[in-house]
Amino acid sequence: MMLSAPAGKYRPFATIDLPDRQWPSRQITHPPRWCSVDLRDGNQSLIDPMDGERKSRFFDLLVKSGFKEIEVAFPSASQTDFDFVRGLIEGGVIPEDVAIQVLTQSREELIRRTIDSLNGANRAIVHLYNATSELFRRLVFNQDRAGTIALAVSGTKLIKQLTDERPGTIWTYEYSPETFSFTELDFALEVCEAVMDVWQPTPERPIILNLPATVEVASPNVYADQIEWFCRHMTRRDCAVISVHPHNDRGTGIAAAELALMAGADRVEGCLFGNGERTGNVDIVTMALNLYTQGVNPGLDFSDIRKVVQTVEHCNQIAVHPRHPYAGELVFTAFSGSHQDAIKKGFAARAAQNDGVWEVPYLPIDPQDIGCTYEAVIRVNSQSGKGGVAWLLEQDQGLRLPRRLQIAFSRVVQEIADRTGRELTTADIVAAFRRTYGLEGTPHFTLLDYTVSGADRAGTARVFNGRVEVDGHSRTITGQGNGPLSSFVDALRQGCGVALDIVNYDEHAVGRGSGTHAAAYVECVLPDGQSVFGVGIDVDSGEASMRAVLSAANNAVAIQGAMA
Repeated sequence: MMLSAPAGKYRPFATIDLPDRQWPSRQITHPPRWCSVDLRDGNQSLIDPMDGERKSRFFDLLVKSGFKEIEVAFPSASQTDFDFVRGLIEGGVIPEDVAIQVLTQSREELIRRTIDSLNGANRAIVHLYNATSELFRRLVFNQDRAGTIALAVSGTKLIKQLTDERPGTIWTYEYSPETFSFTELDFALEVCEAVMDVWQPTPERPIILNLPATVEVASPNVYADQIEWFCRHMTRRDCAVISVHPHNDRGTGIAAAELALMAGADRVEGCLFGNGERTGNVDIVTMALNLYTQGVNPGLDFSDIRKVVQTVEHCNQIAVHPRHPYAGELVFTAFSGSHQDAIKKGFAARAAQNDGVWEVPYLPIDPQDIGCTYEAVIRVNSQSGKGGVAWLLEQDQGLRLPRRLQIAFSRVVQEIADRTGRELTTADIVAAFRRTYGLEGTPHFTLLDYTVSGADRAGTARVFNGRVEVDGHSRTITGQGNGPLSSFVDALRQGCGVALDIVNYDEHAVGRGSGTHAAAYVECVLPDGQSVFGVGIDVDSGEASMRAVLSAANNAVAIQGAMA
């Protein structure tokens, strides 16, 4: 059971004494150096670790996405990892500007095998780690501060010796004070300074100091304070690349990484979609696209996000959640009526604007920028409103419904959604629209032929003469008015007993070129004050308007029949 007084069991993490912290007022204006750890850290967290085919496919994806630093294995941990590194090098599949990274613990036999795995590589990063926190020193290793420093220093000396013996490779050294997030800051700095004393980095050949949030033990602002404190207190700052490797135990891995960049970090290690042990590593895809929405080129290319998702799901055998930022199947989808209306208005405003600035409510990124279409932006269920229904008809059929017709037809859609209890597809909505406004099926009235005469001089009435089919029987009707529609309305009143008063008329073209049609919409009022709507579509605009009036007449008969 959860405790009523958890303070007796759990202690809050101490804040950092940094009263003049600078990071809260900074902005991220350029991308970090990215390092994917999917093939090592991510792989070791999988229920079924990747085989060679899946690892190779993932490596290809990372290269195509633009990663220049890729942690590929823990080669001393297994023959499989060792062989994979050798296969990459001997197969010649590593681009010249890409550095592969490998991990090792500070033990001589492991370090030697790690360096052997990299023989012949063009660029390589050797990543050494050892745990430094008081908790691990006391409970796991029974080691004091001096012993922890000695372990880091001895491993660094051996790596320096072995890499110096292999000048054909461009070597970079990375050191991680593992469990940095809950290591005493002064001690983390002391260990890293001791490692730098051995490696002797320069601005031209810097060391990577990776400061991982191995476990998230505090809010992300505390992690940012730790990074800023470290950067401000270390010597030879220009000789080090400060890297962060946040995990996601508190669900704030991305926030921690972003604040860490504001606090002075240069580099981010993480996984695509946040795979990793426990709750995962920082999600590089989300973080990169967060930068993109702020106008910062992230230096990574996710132009086909669906292909990235498919590849990662295949390799990890883990599904990407439908609500995952940017990548999930539903992240660009609005079901809510008010959201749909706002999105529809945003797209309408965008069509009329003169610049390329993206300002569409509820969509922080243009789906097309990452290879998605607008088809799934609005979907309709019982929670939806007029804006969503109108959007789908416009996108699929090219029909721009007047506002009052949107309201009327949305009630039809709402009734269907409530009755069926499911999401309505675009096909469902189009079929309902065509059925409701007599664009298909057998309506009560069908216009067979007609002529409109008169109006040769000012003041002359127009005369409508035509034949309509009424429930299978032909009937001749005649009427007069000041235009074709008013004369048709008069003919329907006299010949068929349907009294309509047109109060609104709209029309627009559908399509382009030789395939252009006209869509006409009418709103009519019945003698009892009820409104009915009609829709007509034809290659001829005059014919479309007549069809719209007849559509309204059919709906009037349906209403009157329902009330009888």
